[in-house]
Parts: sequence; C-alpha cells; structure tokens
Amino acid sequence: MRLIVCPLATLTETVTATRPSHVVSLLAPGQDAVVPEATRGLALRFHDIAAPQEGLSPPSDAMIADLLDFGSGWDGAAPLLVHCWFGISRSPAAALILLCRRHPQIPELEIARALRRAMPFASPNRLMVALADKRLGRDGRMVEAAAAIGRGDGLFVGSHVELAVPASRQGRGEPCPLGLAAG
Repeated sequence: MRLIVCPLATLTETVTATRPSHVVSLLAPGQDAVVPEATRGLALRFHDIAAPQEGLSPPSDAMIADLLDFGSGWDGAAPLLVHCWFGISRSPAAALILLCRRHPQIPELEIARALRRAMPFASPNRLMVALADKRLGRDGRMVEAAAAIGRGDGLFVGSHVELAVPASRQGRGEPCPLGLAAG
C-alpha cells in the first residue's frame, strides 16, 4: 500500500509515474481540481489556515468526514495520492489523518515522527488535525503529535513523497513500520 503526497506543481508527473486509484485534491475555494481519468477523486476546497479568519474558508468537520470516508474506500491495491498547492500543510495533514485512521494501533506520535522523517518540510495544518482528532476520538493525541514534530524546515514547496503503508501491525513498542522514500 502506498500513500503519496505531492504539491500541485508535480501532480501530472506524479500521477503518470504512480498511477493512483484515488486522488485527494486539497485546494483553495474556486481553484480547479485536476483528477486524472480512471481514478476516484475527492476535491475539498478551503484556505490553508490554522484558525478561522474573517473572509477565509477554514476546513470544516464535514470536509474531514468526507476525507475519512473517501480514505475508507481505498483498498490499497493502487496508490492513494494527496496533493495541495505547495505540498507542505494541507496534504501532509491529510496524510497524517489517513494514516491515523488506517492504523489506530500505532501511536499518533510514531506516525507523526515517521511523516517528519519522510517530509522534513511538512507543517501539517493544525486545524485539519484537530478536527480529525475530535472525529476519531483521539483525545488530543493527534494534535499533540503534530505539535511535537513542529513546523517544517522552511521550504516553500514540498516534493513528491511516497509512504509505504503496512497492511497491518501487531504489537506496540516497535518502530513505526512506515517505509518512506522521497521522490
């Protein structure tokens, strides 16, 4: 199973190279989503903000529910690709959310640290993470995990990153089994 994160600038080449079955587009309101043929697509439109601000559209609980529902429909036979404008905030947050949903037995902090190792530039959108934490009943652990890894290394555009997602994991206390490779 592979979960791929990329910025909009590399979407076409990443889709061509990886042939995902599912594509999540996290864009600003009014921005067009680019979903390749033969894939299932979900487009969510909101501004990349960490708290509601006058005149901007924040992510909503309904959007996070849509993301989680969409992720539940992914069987892992082909990759799931998540992209946003720069690949730094919204798409890493979506990756964290989808990984926490798929692997409730792996501590959130382990998942966040694995994400940080793969994406040193990532700064997961904290509002998205908080909404998912509440929806998944994680009692603040996802929020704490995102805070623990802090902001990314300051790049303005991320790169194509592939996370090899284990089908299952038994036991606790082992290193997070996410196989990570930057593209």
